[in-house]
Amino acid sequence: MILLVLSVIAFIWLAGAWMRIYRHARFYQIEEYMTGRYLRWLLRSREHWLPMRPIIAWAGGVVLSLAAYETLSAYTVVLATAGAAVLGAYPPPAGEQKKRFRATPRAKRMLGTAFVISVLPVGASTLFIALMNVPLYQILAVSFLGLLTLLAAPLWLILGNWLMTPVEVAIRERFIQQARRTLDEIRPTVIGITGSYGKTSTKTYLAHILNGRYRAYATPKSYNTLMGICIAINNDLAHDHSVEYFIAEMGAYFPGEVARLAELTQPTIGIEIEVGPQHLERFGSLENTMRAKYELVKALPPDGVAVFNWDNPYTRQMYERGYPKTRIAVSREVHPAQVKPGGPRFIASDIEETLDGLRFLVTDVELGQSELFSTPLVGIHNVTNILLATAVAVHERMPLRDIARRVRTLQPPESRLVRQVTPEGITIINDAYSANPAGAASALRVLGLHRNGRRLLITPGMVELGPLMETENHRLGVLAAREATDVILVGPQQTKPIREGLLSAGFPPERLQVVETLAESVQWYKNNLRAGDTVLFLNDLPDTYTS
Repeated sequence: MILLVLSVIAFIWLAGAWMRIYRHARFYQIEEYMTGRYLRWLLRSREHWLPMRPIIAWAGGVVLSLAAYETLSAYTVVLATAGAAVLGAYPPPAGEQKKRFRATPRAKRMLGTAFVISVLPVGASTLFIALMNVPLYQILAVSFLGLLTLLAAPLWLILGNWLMTPVEVAIRERFIQQARRTLDEIRPTVIGITGSYGKTSTKTYLAHILNGRYRAYATPKSYNTLMGICIAINNDLAHDHSVEYFIAEMGAYFPGEVARLAELTQPTIGIEIEVGPQHLERFGSLENTMRAKYELVKALPPDGVAVFNWDNPYTRQMYERGYPKTRIAVSREVHPAQVKPGGPRFIASDIEETLDGLRFLVTDVELGQSELFSTPLVGIHNVTNILLATAVAVHERMPLRDIARRVRTLQPPESRLVRQVTPEGITIINDAYSANPAGAASALRVLGLHRNGRRLLITPGMVELGPLMETENHRLGVLAAREATDVILVGPQQTKPIREGLLSAGFPPERLQVVETLAESVQWYKNNLRAGDTVLFLNDLPDTYTS
């Protein structure tokens, strides 16, 4: 009988540990199964690693059990302990979830291993405790062991991920070899695109332009990791051998990652968009970021082609290194008449931005040709993205006039300055995918173009900017004060510098709100904005920053 009682109490706590493991697996997944980044999230808040609810419930159960043992029956002790276990093990509601857990094969393997590991100590110890002869101490001991098992949920998850590492490496290698065979069979011209930001937009625009004459395929969405690119090759490219150009977006969170992506894809054309403070806390300095991005250029063959953004000092340094022989630079800041030998070839001038989109003159300095470009895209930074795509298309024998025709029908990628009007007549500007200082300034300028009605900014600010995070968020507040009539900051902690920047620029305090969740801000604009008003959603932090 005592073994059954102990087993029930142990199982209640174990079930709670499994629920906690499952919840934490979502954050592990958001952090791309990187233990260091998961630990950083774990240690960011005491509640993440040491929740008080189960401890308080367990302590209350101990007090009730001791009191009941002296005055009431043994059954009361069991009920008190089991009740405390239920209260402590059953977690509170998870709250707002922007990105739900995806039960991928890798996640299932990690979870299954973590569940098994968590059972072993509590199961063995329960059997050992059952050999004792004092029921009260046996019950309290199992309850304490169950509490420790629940609190150790992050440890079981980390161990589960670590034990599965050899399996994941083997599966990853199989995927990589399959992708290599596919590329060897199709042999497309591979174009690699990297930079701190602008990769997905440039990739999307280039694919659209090239598809006006050729058959081009770009990695979908933001698939820019080794496994993401392999999935794109194995799932899509493998079934379409007519593809002539494969455009691979190449992200980097640590040195050597772009080199691995280039080793897999073997690009002959590379585009360097920008080096900026995005993910600066991962690299430590902009110089380290530049070295990581330059890995794409180093991987190009001597007869390859590299395209650079002349307006960014770091990518200009890459251009001036002299490799490869064929290098093309673009600029929207240099006037065509001021270009010197060895400078940018493609220039955008006479730039106009309205609610209808962008208009600018593109000049090919080398050929002495000019063409007027117009596009429904907004955001001044998109001029650079279009120029980079234009440089590649011209090199691949597309006339500038044909490129201009394709540019007229460009559409923004998902959640990147996408505009729509609700049935209530409110204009929504969705720039929620991510935020960086240059892109945020461009998005705020677009908000400022809407002169009729209120202009609401909703933002949680920018993250992963390392030592520049406070400064850049303060600057964001100053810029927002010029363009917005109302501001809602999501999250009181990380938005403090934005609030200070707003107030320092004279923004009316009564027009500023700070809320806990994105849902609160959405509800506010639905209740308060009217036809003709505009709302800009700038950035949407992952749950690891908002939970």
